[in-house]
Amino acid sequence: MIDFYLNNPDNKLRNNLTNTILLKNDSLDYHKSLEGYLPTTLYKLNNLSSRLNIEELYVKDESKRFGLNAFKALGASYAIYKQLIIDPSISTFCTATDGNHGRAVAWSANRNNKKSIIYVPKQTTSDRIKAIAGHGAEVIQLDLDYEETCKYALEMSNKMNWKLLQDASWDGYEEIPAYIMSGYLTHFIEMEDSINSINTPNIDIVFLQAGVGSWAASCIWYYLNRYKLNKPKIVLVEPENSSGILQSLLSNKRITPTGNFDTIMAGLNCGIPSKSGWNIIKNGCDAALTISDEYAKKSMRSLFYPINDDKKIISGESGAAGLGGLFKLIEEEKYEQFREHIGLNSKSRVLVFSTEGDTDKKNFNSIIN
Repeated sequence: MIDFYLNNPDNKLRNNLTNTILLKNDSLDYHKSLEGYLPTTLYKLNNLSSRLNIEELYVKDESKRFGLNAFKALGASYAIYKQLIIDPSISTFCTATDGNHGRAVAWSANRNNKKSIIYVPKQTTSDRIKAIAGHGAEVIQLDLDYEETCKYALEMSNKMNWKLLQDASWDGYEEIPAYIMSGYLTHFIEMEDSINSINTPNIDIVFLQAGVGSWAASCIWYYLNRYKLNKPKIVLVEPENSSGILQSLLSNKRITPTGNFDTIMAGLNCGIPSKSGWNIIKNGCDAALTISDEYAKKSMRSLFYPINDDKKIISGESGAAGLGGLFKLIEEEKYEQFREHIGLNSKSRVLVFSTEGDTDKKNFNSIIN
């Protein structure tokens, strides 16, 4: 099975609804208004970068974002804020999720005194379900995969007159996903006093884990909008058994991936890529790569057991996937062409995101112990 794709993007942004909403972004101002807002920490791991034989390695740690153990609150909270401006009478928000997005919707709905109905696919663990329910949501587990669960949430929202807050777009459903993507821009803007400097970025390569593609696309959009052709190279990383982005790139169109969807990286275990996310990804990503669960585990352990005075970072299965992609490219000699394509060498300055902490504590502990 082909496990990577080297893209030659045109690095251009298209004029469409998503681009218009992203250009009008005021997410950081909004998030600063919320109780508990703090910018998450950007760590520089000098000893791990030396071991990997690269110049610098940065990790943006999202595990403490609003106390929710993941970055997803940025998108959900901002989208709900915008929807309630448009229609304050909304009583119930609904979504499908494999964990973190659903918890973020439940948290955001609850703080606005609104109800939430959260549908989860069959493989969702009890820990993730409890975390969502802990914010007052009604959580319903279906005997369906992620993509089928999304379709069911859409059908029920239409039937019950709930407001669907899905982090994926399709024909006729693009505005709310664009507001979610706009909310994600906060953590890139938070780095504008450090590595995202004014004229040129102080990094060369960004590794992004990709599920349905909305978050990865928001990152690509940010760097394209800010730096144009001077943006860093961007590599998307997915589980080898659930790779909608890679398979769509190989097919040159959005497709539902084939595979058994058996992976510990629950937050990346998705189906067909988001329409608006896909349009940005194909025009702005430089490469895509799949990794095994073993690389995710190795990355989790590397962050949990730091080298010397590197900072200890608690990173979950999906949270560590970007670093797993970097490990794979460095450790396996057969990716020489890939490394050359993105300019990965001893002088590289690399950014990865730990997008979640120990969101499934039982599984996390079994891996790092």
